[in-house]
Amino acid sequence: MHDELKLLSGAMVTLALATSALVVVPFMQLKGLEPPKDLKPYTSAQLRGREVYIKNGCIYCHSQQPRDKSQAPDDKRGWGRASVAGDYSYDKPHLLGTMRTGPDLFNIGVRQPSQDWHLGHLYQPRAYTPGSIMPSYPFLFEVKEKADPGDRQLTLPPGYNPPGKIVVATQEVLDLVTYLQGLDHTYPVFEATETKKK
Repeated sequence: MHDELKLLSGAMVTLALATSALVVVPFMQLKGLEPPKDLKPYTSAQLRGREVYIKNGCIYCHSQQPRDKSQAPDDKRGWGRASVAGDYSYDKPHLLGTMRTGPDLFNIGVRQPSQDWHLGHLYQPRAYTPGSIMPSYPFLFEVKEKADPGDRQLTLPPGYNPPGKIVVATQEVLDLVTYLQGLDHTYPVFEATETKKK
């Protein structure tokens, strides 16, 4: 019985130390953090698109946290500057991701600003990136004989349209693309400091 109490006490102390180091201390350090001046809250369309992103498991293959030059060559990959805590001020839940089966999407709105590209890539990734292992998402689109007024018809590379039909984007995928196009963290995160004249 005495050994069991030591084991339980040791486990509780270890858990308390880990919780304070990984949860309490970071919370105390960041609780008053203001978002960067140029970071804008998500629009309603971007929030809906973010839900589509979550629902379709995009986070399982894509991260949203470029690392510092000392840790990885993410800046050389064109993924942008290393992220800081303030970049995620409006993200609930955070979609940092841990896998990089596909590229980091922290700044995909800058790297790929074209709505046509995003829509086509979601419909058939291999039409835009040969050899891509990303799954296609045809259920986010409608295949029709002809477009109705207000439909957003895809412009696909030759050979990717269904024979004699057209592909039309649903509102769900339009919202997802709006979210992806809004992923732009190219603003400065630190205020420039003026050097004093000597």
